[in-house]
Amino acid sequence: MGRVVAALLPLAVVVAVSPVPLITVILLMLADRAAGSSAGFLVGWALGIAGATIASLLVVEGTDAGTSGRSAASWVAVILGMLLLGLATRRWRSRPRSGERPELPSWVGAIDRVTAPRACGLGLLLVAVSPKNLPVCVAAGATIAGSGLSDAQRTLSVAAFTLAAASTVAVPVFAHALLGKRIAGPLESLRRWLTAHSAPVTALLLLVIGAVLIAQGLGGLA
Repeated sequence: MGRVVAALLPLAVVVAVSPVPLITVILLMLADRAAGSSAGFLVGWALGIAGATIASLLVVEGTDAGTSGRSAASWVAVILGMLLLGLATRRWRSRPRSGERPELPSWVGAIDRVTAPRACGLGLLLVAVSPKNLPVCVAAGATIAGSGLSDAQRTLSVAAFTLAAASTVAVPVFAHALLGKRIAGPLESLRRWLTAHSAPVTALLLLVIGAVLIAQGLGGLA
């Protein structure tokens, strides 16, 4: 199981460093309904990650067992790695030039009016429609499906992947629950930094992890 968790870690990092959910949850914590909306977003985000991973696991399990399952997982890793390299190139080219102001999604302006149920739905949506996060969850499910683990170990693997992938959203939510408005200043500073530097940092991480996934997938096919 340790080998599978190690293979899932780079995938979890890709989801964990996604700038949009991080900026979203920070804005929710700076809004009037901070406690309920940020907690709702965390629940939706974690459920979306776990749901997409489990769905992929079940689909791959529907193929032939054994070698076929491992082969499918390896091909998914290769394809995802190539996708991440493409996304890295796109993110780098779309980075704000000197003097340009980074653009955020248009719905960010309505964040003050988001209730806890809507925040939960937003968390689910950011997994489902993301061209990066959804394929990563699919790759995680395929990796677990082709691992040969028992049902209990697969459940633990899904839980470990979800926990790691959602950790960067969970940590500020729990910190806000404990410290309240005392962390408003650090949160605002973090939001500004993420908004300004998310593109180059994300591009670099996607490049490195994409190369790792391609290497892992080709190793599994050899």
